[in-house]
Amino acid sequence: MANRPRPPGPPPPAARFWAAARGFWIGDLRRAAWLLTIGNAVIVLLQLAVQYRLNVWNRDIFDAFEQKDGAGVLTQAVIFLPLAAFAVGLAVFSVYGRMTAQRGWRAWLTDNLTSRWLAGGRYYQLNLISGDHQNPEGRIADDVRLSTDAPVDFGVGLLASLTTAATFVGVLWVVGGSLRLGPPEAPVVIPGYLVIAAVIYSALATVAMIGIARRFIRVSEAKAQAEAEYRYALTRLRENGESIALLGGEREERQGLRESFAVVLLHWRDLCRQHMRSTVVSHNNYVLAPVVPLVLCAPKYLAGTMTLGEMVQAAAAFVQVQSAFNWLVDNYPRFAEWMASVRRVGSLLNALDHLEASARPGSATAIDRSEDADPTLRLRELSVTLDDGTVVIDDADVAIERGERVLVLGESGTGKSTLVRAIAGLWPWGHGRILMPQGRKLFLMPQRPYIPLGSLRRVATYPLSAREVADASLRELMELVGLGYLTSRLDETAPWDHVLSGGEKQRVGFVRLLLHRPDIIVMDEATSALDPQSQERMMSLVMERLPEAAVVTIAHRPELEAFHQRKLRFEHRPGGSRLISDEAIAPHNGLAALRYWLKRLFKRQVPAH
Repeated sequence: MANRPRPPGPPPPAARFWAAARGFWIGDLRRAAWLLTIGNAVIVLLQLAVQYRLNVWNRDIFDAFEQKDGAGVLTQAVIFLPLAAFAVGLAVFSVYGRMTAQRGWRAWLTDNLTSRWLAGGRYYQLNLISGDHQNPEGRIADDVRLSTDAPVDFGVGLLASLTTAATFVGVLWVVGGSLRLGPPEAPVVIPGYLVIAAVIYSALATVAMIGIARRFIRVSEAKAQAEAEYRYALTRLRENGESIALLGGEREERQGLRESFAVVLLHWRDLCRQHMRSTVVSHNNYVLAPVVPLVLCAPKYLAGTMTLGEMVQAAAAFVQVQSAFNWLVDNYPRFAEWMASVRRVGSLLNALDHLEASARPGSATAIDRSEDADPTLRLRELSVTLDDGTVVIDDADVAIERGERVLVLGESGTGKSTLVRAIAGLWPWGHGRILMPQGRKLFLMPQRPYIPLGSLRRVATYPLSAREVADASLRELMELVGLGYLTSRLDETAPWDHVLSGGEKQRVGFVRLLLHRPDIIVMDEATSALDPQSQERMMSLVMERLPEAAVVTIAHRPELEAFHQRKLRFEHRPGGSRLISDEAIAPHNGLAALRYWLKRLFKRQVPAH
């Protein structure tokens, strides 16, 4: 039996980063991107022209000094003023051009990456799959900035280095000339000896830097990850401050923070060692580069075949050439940090690609979730799995009609909440079908409602805009759910996530539900923090205000049966939880019970299509 070809794996993170980042130059903003790119290139060429003119100016003024030509010195001093002003102006424009390009590229990539991160609940699903994509918020906020800032500087610097090398190699060749060694009757002539010396010097420095700092990229990436994890630990401490304080967990949290920070310091120590090694090369280069050309030009100057101005010009040109050739030496530490950020952004992009592929219709590992003209919510041969294929719920087949209330029961770990997320479209892994009624709105109520930053009005109307909700309607609903005492604080901005109790947050969830008026409601322990009387009040409101909505409730409280017509019970089985029963719940009220049983009897007489 022939082996099946393996599907292609994800591209290397760096390649994936460039595949996404180049969209700045080929997408909607390509005109602005290319104008900035061309503008920065023009500025580099103008700066090179000024550098060349200053190199010539050095020769002329030192020749005037050597000849004690006062008029010549004065002339060169006057020439220097516009040259200096032009150089300063170009430097200012260069900063503007580079930073504008960096800002535009970062804004484009951040918007693109954030849109993909937020689409289809990817920000939630990333927590459910394995891979190198931890702390996506740090990658978006910090690594995107680093990965877009450095290439612009590198591009400008590399273009400047190449054009500078080409220009000043010519200056070295012409000014330095040939070097004659050995006896006059049989001299050894070395043409362009200053150029050869500059190339050899730069090659030695570059090889030394690559050899000494070869671990820089890996060390920088490890340091960035450790920093991100430490920030995440601090954020979790702040967000869960109440629970930690009530449990008295400060000592344990302190120990955890110390251990996390110790890892940061360990990686900083490794990075320090890499910087020390690279400094050996870079500082040697900084000290030796201005001296080497003077030593090489000294024989010709002492022999009278080179003027003082020419020697100064050659020395300046040598420094320019070796600086251009040693671009990698000077930028290697930053290059390593940039590569680490590129790999972190690329890894996040690969993870998002994986999520999008697994949720794509037709995928072998994706639940087929589609709309149907039938007003019934249907689960057909639905199996829900983890990302690695492990079955959580196996072969569920359920139909929930418009206006029907269904209670989902089962012990912890049977996958009830996972089923809810699959119905909501947040959990793509599995197979089978989920048929949603066409054009119907679904509203998911989790156990812990999300509390955004801002005013209480924004909290209560989320995810609608507060401007879309009439003040009178909001105040009425706040009164109905038992939060009337907070209506005077609707426009107050406070840390509401910490101010509101668990029960108050769940009441806010019911305000949102009644504002949205959905057709399908899925509640996942949405009343667990309420007392029985408050729970009854909230459920009665839903029944009264949204009588045509289908309701799917996950809960453990037996008193909730009074608000439902059916109950589905899941049980652990080998190979995944199974739906073991679909039972009717008879209404407690006599008239309602009579209507209920007549309705069920009538349905049994209707043939299935």
